[in-house]
Amino acid sequence: MVAKRPFASDDQLLAAADEVWSGLSTDEKRESFEHHPRIGEKLSAAAQNDKALAFAEREQARVKLASSSVHDQMSLINRAYEQKFGFIYIVSAAGKEGHELLDIARKRLRNDAATEIQIATEEQRKITRLRLEAMIGAKPA
Repeated sequence: MVAKRPFASDDQLLAAADEVWSGLSTDEKRESFEHHPRIGEKLSAAAQNDKALAFAEREQARVKLASSSVHDQMSLINRAYEQKFGFIYIVSAAGKEGHELLDIARKRLRNDAATEIQIATEEQRKITRLRLEAMIGAKPA
């Protein structure tokens, strides 16, 4: 992204981010997942800076409001998902309730590995875009 600067507009910045993301290998995309906390948790497998932690906390804010039953089920789903696919459950959580994220995870557990990596990488792209929009003060598309 640094090499692509300067950007003439916010749209150019966002398009460049999508271009860079699409050019990454599957392994590089999977590595990015490690920088996210599991849904319902605060810490990620890889170190995060304060800004990333704050983004994750805001994105998962509605999960905190969920019942203890939803939290318990999410913990079980997180483990089952990781066991099946080998990476954490990545979903753009912004604006979603805990029960919604749980339902999405249950449905995605039915996917085969090839389908799920495509879905997970698209969810990561959405998360990145939302965070970039927040940083530049753009309204989400």
